[in-house]
Amino acid sequence: MWLISWAGYLAISVIGPTLRYSISWEEKPSPPDAFYEKPVIYSFWHRAVFAGAWLWRNVGIAVMVSRSFDGEYIARTIEKLGFAAVRGSSSRGGAKALLGLRKYLEQGRSVAFTIDGPRGPKYVAKPGPVLLSRESGLPMAAFYVAVSDAWVLKTWDALMIPKPFSKALVRASAKIRVPEGVGEVEMAGYQAQLQSALERVTRFAEENVAFVGSPEFPLLRR
Repeated sequence: MWLISWAGYLAISVIGPTLRYSISWEEKPSPPDAFYEKPVIYSFWHRAVFAGAWLWRNVGIAVMVSRSFDGEYIARTIEKLGFAAVRGSSSRGGAKALLGLRKYLEQGRSVAFTIDGPRGPKYVAKPGPVLLSRESGLPMAAFYVAVSDAWVLKTWDALMIPKPFSKALVRASAKIRVPEGVGEVEMAGYQAQLQSALERVTRFAEENVAFVGSPEFPLLRR
């Protein structure tokens, strides 16, 4: 576990600085030059964790990480990059983890879900962000990081390891707010909105990553 987590951290630390990032928004952030908003409940696909971890390092985002073996080394890796790992998943410790994430939101910090984890199915969103948005009164949003050139692992999530000097396009969705006290039928509707937002930003990022560095997608300086 120690070796795996350090290997992951070193890989991200070596490759990350070579990546050329751009961010595209469905809805302009506040302030307009922000590279993420807070406090917001973010969701993204598990396969994009590598590129996302480097971009949002050391800004104090809390991430829900499963209690599985995979979750343990991911937690140790991202903690070295300045994230807070809150342990739990849809199958184990989910309620306690949601309470932990809510505390971070109350501190004015953003939180994130690898939303199809810990074991899939790939590209199917779990309900955690919708529940947390309803209980906290804070908005949720989706993002995806497309990479122009990557090694894709033969894992359930098709994890992407960006190749050095690749382009990386982040696409972030408009915010979705879940009103307090909505019932199960309405919750299913907000869940469908989140799924649609994830699919939409994924498609946009994949279709436009080749244009990173153009006037439309200027490089991010961080």
